[in-house]
Amino acid sequence: MSSCHFCKTEIPATMIVGHASVCSFCGRPLKVCLNCRFYDPNAYHECREEIDEPVIYKDLANFCDFFVLKESTGKKKQETQEEARLRFLSLFNDE
Repeated sequence: MSSCHFCKTEIPATMIVGHASVCSFCGRPLKVCLNCRFYDPNAYHECREEIDEPVIYKDLANFCDFFVLKESTGKKKQETQEEARLRFLSLFNDE
């Protein structure tokens, strides 16, 4: 399942995401780096594809040919962060 990066609203699987596509709930653009499967803040130009020019504004619509809508809900990352926090706090627990 894909979802909008900004509001986490589900994006229909049948929807074709283009430059002018916007989220039906928040109205923000969908074809942004933050919604792309290849977006990686730790990669060169923050993209796992070999792009010629970096996209400066990751939250604005772009014309990237490599764009593929990522499949995630955002909940997994939040759960992972919560688990890490609990494990860290358990280091200081004397029980």
